[in-house]
Amino acid sequence: MHTGSDRVRTPTSAVPRRVPEGKAMTAGTTKSPMRRRRSWPALLTEERARPEHIRSRPNAWWLAVATVCFGAFMGQLDASIVTLTYGSLRSEFAVSLAAVEWVSLAYLLTLVALLVPVGRLADAHGRKLFYLYGFAMFTAASALCGLATSLTELIAFRAVQAAGAAMLQANSVALVATSAPREKMRTALGVQAAAQALGLALGPTIGGVLVDTLGWRWVFGINVPIGIVALIAGHYLLPRTHQRNASVGFDWPGLALLSAATTTLLLGVSAASGLPAPAWSVALLFAAAGVCGWAFGARQRRAPAPLLDLSLLRLRAVSTGLAGALGGYLVLFGPLVLVPVVLTDSGASNVTAGLVLTALPAGFALSATGADKALPGGMSDRARGVLGTLVCAAALTAMLALPLTTVPLVPLLAALGLGLGTFIPANNALVMGAIPATCSGTGGGLVNMTRGLGTALGVALVTLALHAAGRGGRWAVLVLLVVSLLTVGAAWAGPALRRSVPRQIRQPGVR
Repeated sequence: MHTGSDRVRTPTSAVPRRVPEGKAMTAGTTKSPMRRRRSWPALLTEERARPEHIRSRPNAWWLAVATVCFGAFMGQLDASIVTLTYGSLRSEFAVSLAAVEWVSLAYLLTLVALLVPVGRLADAHGRKLFYLYGFAMFTAASALCGLATSLTELIAFRAVQAAGAAMLQANSVALVATSAPREKMRTALGVQAAAQALGLALGPTIGGVLVDTLGWRWVFGINVPIGIVALIAGHYLLPRTHQRNASVGFDWPGLALLSAATTTLLLGVSAASGLPAPAWSVALLFAAAGVCGWAFGARQRRAPAPLLDLSLLRLRAVSTGLAGALGGYLVLFGPLVLVPVVLTDSGASNVTAGLVLTALPAGFALSATGADKALPGGMSDRARGVLGTLVCAAALTAMLALPLTTVPLVPLLAALGLGLGTFIPANNALVMGAIPATCSGTGGGLVNMTRGLGTALGVALVTLALHAAGRGGRWAVLVLLVVSLLTVGAAWAGPALRRSVPRQIRQPGVR
């Protein structure tokens, strides 16, 4: 998986590449009598190697992981910061709250629909290339969002921003998994998860300061300088794609079915969470999601170039890992809705609620980066996953028994974060360790699509519980506890050890 150089290993069906004169020939290369300067189209469509003095460093993989953390941080910062603009947007554009919610909904729908297909394309054409183009698109769209003159423009630019975010997120896990040595993968994924938690924790604070001082437009403008720095860092510090999946076409009908399935599912979840929508419309959305999901699976079994190789899902580490990721992210994002509502209803200020809530991502970041030092070195990813989910279940059980006030919530949320910070990196390492390197972009897309669905379900289920059973929060905590116990089961059902990947994984275009 990890090599000391940036020489690209491509399938024999890939476009031949030159090698510098005097270098040994490898599969997929052709002789070149002289070294020619690449044309400008090649500079835009081919991945550039890292400078020799960077890729020869023993810690070069850490530099790649640190670069990926830019995207991880920005993605979660953007997810948690935008809701702070709702009040300002309603005032400036004179629209309803339901209209403003599409600023977030358009982003989420586009992101979840594109993660798997973008990962599939990146596996074929280069993960570094797609990651950098994703940052460029995300940064440019952020600037356009800050300059929008109407809510319609802002929603459209948010969809473009989500397309760039999909290129980032689909490849972030894959770049970490293929850059780090195999024995360091869990640590590297933990650092990436900690960067996500940091963005999530800082979002409300930074968003509140920006909206109150500079205005809502700077909530999007803050992405521009970070994106420029990340683009420069990625160009020099990210390795080229070593292993690729042969590209023989793109499954456009499959993309349409996947987009329809995820869109109707998320709309159904949003409608069921207490929005004023008739019951028949909610049932119709869920039915449409089920039909489109079934049609997508049928299409992938017969498509010559499927977006998703369904044989990946038959690997136990992948299937149980994705189920665990869904539950883990649901439990992570549910309290982000629950805690502010419960505390402010009891008389606490928004500042107090935000500070209390910070204990959750703080515990997550601490555990994600420090679990390897605190836990025995020989402890398997499965054992770490089970331990982390049990800690989550214990914290939620105590939360169900104790009053939901400031003093008990701080240590309980910190414990919940510690459990999730132990479970999620180990779980992601199991999934990515089971997926072939040639499909790592697709695997990263699956992990992040599951994260997006878990996020939406966490917000929706907690909102629905608060809406249906009152705002005291007990039923919402019970829902999170049930999900955490199911996540314990998913972690327990995973493989005890990393298994070698079967050779019969179907390549795109091969039946």
